[in-house]
Amino acid sequence: MSFSDAKETSVTEDSTVAPSPEPTPRRRRVLLVCITVAVLLAGFITAGWRVYMNPQTDPLRPADAIVVLGGTPYERFDVGLDLAKRGYAPYLLISQSTGADDRNMDKYCKGHFTFTVSCFIPDPWTTEGEAQEIRSKAQELGWHHIIVITFTPHVSRARYIVGKCFDGELTMVASPAPSGVAFWSWMFIRQSGSYVKAFLTLGC
Repeated sequence: MSFSDAKETSVTEDSTVAPSPEPTPRRRRVLLVCITVAVLLAGFITAGWRVYMNPQTDPLRPADAIVVLGGTPYERFDVGLDLAKRGYAPYLLISQSTGADDRNMDKYCKGHFTFTVSCFIPDPWTTEGEAQEIRSKAQELGWHHIIVITFTPHVSRARYIVGKCFDGELTMVASPAPSGVAFWSWMFIRQSGSYVKAFLTLGC
């Protein structure tokens, strides 16, 4: 073998890339966990978008009553008042969950209208408490169809909870909700946790 042949052989051998080592069992487990978390997170976000950000709502038609569930922002109460003024129902029931001392509610609860307006403070101070009041009023006044208004991320959970207490027809209406990553991140966490609680709560 000539010197040039030996040199060429040496270069060829040196340039050969060594095979990558096989992943260790620990690395495989970490990779599997990362993939699983990514898939679950993607599923959670997709489900949350459908349930919280783009919930099922219903076409409007006349009903026995309009019910506005409590909380802020206050736009939901304006929506309820507007629907009552447009003749969708002769009775407007408002959850005054911000408390009896909330002067912002006076325009709704103490106004003079051509339809009946009734405000109540839920007991307990939850959506379940509101649903129980709805059941009581429905039994008292013979309601078979109600329009329920709440803000967008609460619509699906409210439908489920109110549906456990009221066996009539529900028309769900979404009022505007704030925007922004911080708000929706909090809503995903809050509404999901409250959904679990609602599923674990038997009956109305």
